[in-house]
Amino acid sequence: MTINQLSIFIENRSGTLIKVLQILKQAGIQIVASTIADTAEYGIYRLICSEPLRAYEELKKGGVAVAQSNVFALELDDEPGRAADAVETFSKAGISIAYMYTFLLRGKGIMVFRTENAEEAEKVIINNKLRYIEEPDLSKLV
Repeated sequence: MTINQLSIFIENRSGTLIKVLQILKQAGIQIVASTIADTAEYGIYRLICSEPLRAYEELKKGGVAVAQSNVFALELDDEPGRAADAVETFSKAGISIAYMYTFLLRGKGIMVFRTENAEEAEKVIINNKLRYIEEPDLSKLV
């Protein structure tokens, strides 16, 4: 019910992001979505891609500090307020969201999020019949 997300730790200096992007480009790996959260000294570049396990290996081979984690990805109707509705569903169930990002893809909203309470989140997804994306679905999205 989850997908693999890569978290890449990059220094806040010129040239560090391009190294990551070049490795993925040379490997022929398509980025589906990405976001960067920064601090004073480094950034965390989170990404969803077409082949996350291969991307992880390629980045490791290239000397990049990368971690893999499981996150949820929900498919939402492309209408105002659908992300708010989804977050409210989890909030009412007492589930906090550690971080989240959203994007539009092929006429659908996609909401990617991480929670510390994955088992309860799965129950909420099933009980509320929320549409979720699984790992095999990623290659169909790009």
